[in-house]
Amino acid sequence: MAFDLKSIVPANRDWKPQKVLITGSQGLGKTTFASTFEKAILARTEDGAGAIDCPTFPDLIEDFSSMEGIINALHNEHQFKTLVVDSLDWMEPIVWSKQMSATPYSEKGLEIKSIEDYGFGKGYNLCMDWWRYLMGGFDSLRLNKGMTVVLIAHVEIKRYDSPETEPYDRYQIKIHKKASALWQEWADIVLFCKYKTDVDKSDVGFNKKVVRGVGSGERAIYTEERPAFLAKNRWGLPPEIYIGQDKTWGAFHQALNTATNGRYELPKTTTGQPKKETKKDA
Repeated sequence: MAFDLKSIVPANRDWKPQKVLITGSQGLGKTTFASTFEKAILARTEDGAGAIDCPTFPDLIEDFSSMEGIINALHNEHQFKTLVVDSLDWMEPIVWSKQMSATPYSEKGLEIKSIEDYGFGKGYNLCMDWWRYLMGGFDSLRLNKGMTVVLIAHVEIKRYDSPETEPYDRYQIKIHKKASALWQEWADIVLFCKYKTDVDKSDVGFNKKVVRGVGSGERAIYTEERPAFLAKNRWGLPPEIYIGQDKTWGAFHQALNTATNGRYELPKTTTGQPKKETKKDA
């Protein structure tokens, strides 16, 4: 291929459908948030979206071929603009099952009954090809059908061995670390959502104080990595986006629209600038 210096254009000239990974603890409203993206349809590996007014494929994804079928179906004509996969961590055992059915015996000829039966770490490495296969399907929907892909993942608290400091606990995606790293690299935007917590210190006498976490159900989205969690974005979003109790999660959509100079089309369900509220410390 011949390259012409006259053909050079800004890397951010064209807005492409985004790859979004939403993480956070359970019960926070991650699925509701994902459903606020433009013309969303849910592909569910878990049954936790019964109260959400959003189109969904009626059956839960219980095997790998079901996820393939959804991706293939969405390559046909339809009105949807966003595919929401809920959730990535519930998809993981389905990927394991696919690998075990594809290679049912180990190198020593032993029957595989668990992903760990391949040997230390080997099963998880083999699964990376199936994860990449799904990525290829999602990317095809983005590039050929103009669909944003939003993946939801739960988190758990694990020890993080930092090369710069002593080990400490942090929120990490609830899938194997290699798969977690792969999906975070793939995503354009990794968002960590949590309830905002204030710390209340009470003097109980005898020079002792009791420290309690106090919350009001207000939520915030974090777009940059911190010691306690993973997050990233490629658009210069504010590090923290205050959501409060807003069920439309409109502050995020407004922030992304602003950061991309209007290239991001606001969902039609998000109207106007969210009501300003007093912002509390995280």
